[in-house]
Amino acid sequence: MPPDLSVCIVNWNTRELLAACLGSLERTRGALRLQIICVDNASRDDSAAMVRTCFPAVELIANDTNRYYAAGNNQALERAAAPLVLLLNPDIVVHDGALQELLAALERHPEAGAVAPQLLLLDGSVQRSCRSFPDPAPVLWEALGLSRLFPRSRRFGRYRMTWWDHNDERPVDQPMASALLLRRAALEAVGRFDEQFPMFFNDVDLCRRLRDAGWQVWFVPEAKMTHHHGAGTRQVRRAMVAASHDSFLRYYEKHYRGRAPLPAYWAVRALLRAGKWWRLARTQR
Repeated sequence: MPPDLSVCIVNWNTRELLAACLGSLERTRGALRLQIICVDNASRDDSAAMVRTCFPAVELIANDTNRYYAAGNNQALERAAAPLVLLLNPDIVVHDGALQELLAALERHPEAGAVAPQLLLLDGSVQRSCRSFPDPAPVLWEALGLSRLFPRSRRFGRYRMTWWDHNDERPVDQPMASALLLRRAALEAVGRFDEQFPMFFNDVDLCRRLRDAGWQVWFVPEAKMTHHHGAGTRQVRRAMVAASHDSFLRYYEKHYRGRAPLPAYWAVRALLRAGKWWRLARTQR
């Protein structure tokens, strides 16, 4: 029988966390038929060997080089056979009932192309995993510190959604793709990850394309997963700071050039360039 759900995991040097992630899928799958596809991006910690030995049912794609997140997920999506696809980071632990809650949410919301769980940090606190799209105005409010001065303002706190506690079910612009369940029909309508965003903003771009195609993305707090946030990117922090800002600039070129008012567009570009060098300088210290 075909699988109910295809799970796509891209891993890089997080063997122990990957083992915990795969183990949590096994424990919580219930009656679901899962196709689990793991793409290993040339890890040096024997991640691929661990998958072969401990999880032989997992479909492993072992790359000779690091193809990064977007291309790795596209490799997995090429193999995905189920009508539903779960993008899952290897530093996620799935809680009991989470998969079933996400599936139920898709049933409740036929307009949803994707649903996302509530992510919990290691201390049990809720991770603020959803943001609005980075339109010029909310990014400028954020850069000017207005979200910190007025965190309960829906205007000034719009980008990071500081006014919201992440505890009710609602449509959102862009949840982290650390755990994101998609309808295959929605994914086929908008296409896979854009590989000009190898590590960052590929999920923002995907959610933007879903919305532009008429699909909604819903946040489902009843579905809970623990997130060991940044386990892979912390290993190369300085390079990831640069990559994040470069991807943000490319995202702006793709979605706002010629559409946003010119003063706001150029102001945000200048802020992004300045922010990149400021953060790199801080990371160096």
